[in-house]
Amino acid sequence: MKIALVQSELIWENAQENRINFEEKISAIAKDTELIILPEMFTTGFSMFPENIAETMNGETISWMQKIASERNCAITGSIVVKEDEKYFNRLLFVYPDTRVEIYDKKHLFTLAGEHHKYTAGTKNLIVNYKDFRISFLICYDLRFPVFARNTQNYDLLVYVANWPKPRIAAWDALLKARAIENMSYTIGVNRVGTDANNHEYIGHSQAINYLGQYIVEPQQTDGVFSLEINKEEQNQVRDKFGFLNDRDDFEIK
Repeated sequence: MKIALVQSELIWENAQENRINFEEKISAIAKDTELIILPEMFTTGFSMFPENIAETMNGETISWMQKIASERNCAITGSIVVKEDEKYFNRLLFVYPDTRVEIYDKKHLFTLAGEHHKYTAGTKNLIVNYKDFRISFLICYDLRFPVFARNTQNYDLLVYVANWPKPRIAAWDALLKARAIENMSYTIGVNRVGTDANNHEYIGHSQAINYLGQYIVEPQQTDGVFSLEINKEEQNQVRDKFGFLNDRDDFEIK
């Protein structure tokens, strides 16, 4: 599968300008790209004012993502702020080329920033079947909780979208590599760059790691698009050779 990671500055709480920015970047991506990954809250930045920025599932950003997916015949994903049933969610959207949408609501809300006071936590993870890959999608703070990401559903690719700040970027790098190794899975993290309205600085470090913890795309610090290709057969061969996943502990998430 051919994948593009889009790392960018985000314009604070301005969905229209962010869509314009991402559309320009996406227009330069190779036509044979099969999956485009955007950061967490890519239309607004990591805002704790959902009442000012929330969209609905019929909103402009979802329509925009569906248009891109259809025109480019590829999938696109990233998270935005969604209002549903009078609640706010940090919601990842996975849009198929045929414009179908699947969702994942962030489970682990970032209490340090008060996210749990403004947003409702999700309860279920998301595994999508796309291009013969089983893909698990999680959001930012979820990265610190390995049990929720444990590869008990035989996924082939683990993806995190984030607004992960500079002071804790070493943890981002270390935990992404750990998730790849312990789950024997391709693992991708897509972060943002720039400074937000709260003066939090972001230096990106979007990256892709293989099932043995080796970089496919090393941590990147610039605004840009970073492309890669992953091979499921190679991953399966290594899994079969070592068999580490066969020795997983059994447990149930409640």
